Formats: sequence, C-alpha cells, structure tokens
Amino acid sequence: MKTHDKVAIVTGAGTGIGKAAALALLQDGYRVALAGRRIAPLEQVIAESGAGARALAVSTDVANPASVQALFDAAITAFGRVDVLFNNAGVGAPPVPLEDLTLAQWQSVVDINLTGMFLCIQAAFRTMKAQSPRGGRIINNGSISATTPRPNSIAYTATKHGVSGLTKAASLDGRKYDIAVGQIDIGNAATEMAERMASGILQANGEIAVEPLMDVNIVGQSVVYMASLPLTANVMFHTVMATKMPFAGRG
Repeated sequence: MKTHDKVAIVTGAGTGIGKAAALALLQDGYRVALAGRRIAPLEQVIAESGAGARALAVSTDVANPASVQALFDAAITAFGRVDVLFNNAGVGAPPVPLEDLTLAQWQSVVDINLTGMFLCIQAAFRTMKAQSPRGGRIINNGSISATTPRPNSIAYTATKHGVSGLTKAASLDGRKYDIAVGQIDIGNAATEMAERMASGILQANGEIAVEPLMDVNIVGQSVVYMASLPLTANVMFHTVMATKMPFAGRG
C-alpha cells in the first residue's frame, strides 16, 4: 500500500462503482470520506477495507446543499483538505415508455444526477481554491449513457448528457484555481445496478440480449489512475467498458 497525504471524497460510496472506487483509493493510500444516504453500507465498506482512521463515513443527500456542505466540512475537519472528488452518486428511473414516466420520477433523477453533481462540484471548487496547496481534481461519473442512450431511459440519459456539460464547463472554470475536472464513462460493470444486463436487457432493435460485464474493480483502478496525474495533466473523458458490450457499433 502506498503512503501519502492525499484526501478523496467519494459519493455513492456504499455500493457498486462508488464502493469499488473508495476501496481502490484507500488501497492506494488515500484518506477517504465515503458519502451515501445510508450510513451502514459505508461503514461496511470501511470495515472491509481495513483502513481504520484513514476512512470516514458521512451520511449525505447530494441533492441537499446543506448536506453536501456538511460532507465537505466533515472531510476537512477529519483530514485537513480535499484533493480528489469522485462525483459518483446517481440513480435511474423505472425503464418505462417515455410517455409513462411521471414528473416525480423525472425530477428525482434530475435532483440527484444533475443538481446533486453540480452541488458537489460547487462545494469542491470552494474548498479546493481556498486550501493550501491550492487546487485538486474532480472526476464526474458520466456513464456510457452520457454518449448513447438505451431504450426507455430518457431521464437517466438526459442527466448524464448534462454531466458532460458540467464536466466541460467546470474544467474551463477550474483552470484559474488549479482544479482539473474530468469524466469517467462506465459501461457494464458487474454491480447490483447492472445485474439485469447478465440476464438480458432491451436493445435498440427491440430484442432482449445478454450483455457482457467487466469486473467493477477495473473501474476503481481507472479512478485511481485519473486521480494519480499531476494537476498539470487531465484525462477529460475516459471510457471503460466490457470489451464486447454492444456500444461501438449498431447493436
């Protein structure tokens, strides 16, 4: 295990991709504040990591500005600064026809996937530009859906396309503060959220097909790689996916 003084915040850290990223960062020597709505899964991840005092669990609702600020305050109180934000928390809506999606279902996805990501970026900017040494890195979870939609996914797809806009704008606005902003677009990692891929999922042509999955720990390794770069370099967009998933071609 490496030893250094860098500090990371991971949102949505209790399960899936967030858990894999938090474990990978802890293994790489980071001190990590793990954020999520439920405290128990966060504490389970910390216990699994064996990181002890290098990890902190913070119950957080990313759609709530006060809760986001409390997360950053807790990280600074515990660790002194924030070098990396993995802006990962996200949800999907039920896979129903577009015309049947309710406004409440749409708004819930927007609140977490887009507004929540903005609030975390904003809090990171305020923290990173004020600390010494100045600056840091923000890695947004865009998803393959930031590029290409699945059927019956308008809310998730629209917000993930919006994440790409957040990434580009924040990357530009962060330059003057030595804040590097990039995005990781992840396809078919083996998590609870992606279990349905393995049993068959609706394709653009109307067929149901099983899709290959990759080990979610590969995503954790990708996040660590992006975080490891000096602030003079930035991976603006990084796509990692199961090699044979139906993405690059027409189906």
